[in-house]
Amino acid sequence: MLATTVLTARALLLDMDGTLVNSDAVVERIWRRWAERHGLDGDEVMKVVHGRQGYASMAVLLPDRPMEQNLADNARMLAEETADMDGVVPVPGAAEFLASLRGLPHALVTSADVALSTARMAAAGLGMPDVRVTAESVGASKPDPEGFLKGAAELGVAPADCLVFEDSGAGIAAGRAAGMRVVGVGVRAGGYRPDVLVPDLRGVRVEEGVGKFGVQFT
Repeated sequence: MLATTVLTARALLLDMDGTLVNSDAVVERIWRRWAERHGLDGDEVMKVVHGRQGYASMAVLLPDRPMEQNLADNARMLAEETADMDGVVPVPGAAEFLASLRGLPHALVTSADVALSTARMAAAGLGMPDVRVTAESVGASKPDPEGFLKGAAELGVAPADCLVFEDSGAGIAAGRAAGMRVVGVGVRAGGYRPDVLVPDLRGVRVEEGVGKFGVQFT
């Protein structure tokens, strides 16, 4: 970005993995092991899994497998991920960014379940937003917009007045499908043309206003 950009919003909807928490090391370990067990190319698997719930990634990668098996496999994977916090760290600037949102409408909207999201946020030393939309809260995974629409509804804010922070193609597609503007965080987001792209959260500033607040990107 060559200049300062300011977007106004009434609420922020925040993805977790890749946006607030860098969990790539764990995701790579677990999913590459899964790929090996199923005779799949690990690099190709990694192109699919970011942003989606595990069962939804499995449905893309193993389209002929019954969904019941995907759901059971996903439950095992979630348990593995929740037990493995090695290498989980905050995205640079995440703690300060979350602190700046105190008193402002915002929600976590993640494909992780309650146990995994709680463990990863704690491992990264980040406070959990009061409003959370997790895997248990929705019937459809990103790129379906259900999670973001539910987050907006719980905050009482119209979708058009929400600003989504996301790192993955599935998440950016979900935010767009919800009728929201999307801030892409990190290198992965760059290939999906978000409205604004930032390398991390260190250059994001929130300025309070009347009704709406400004989010500044430098």
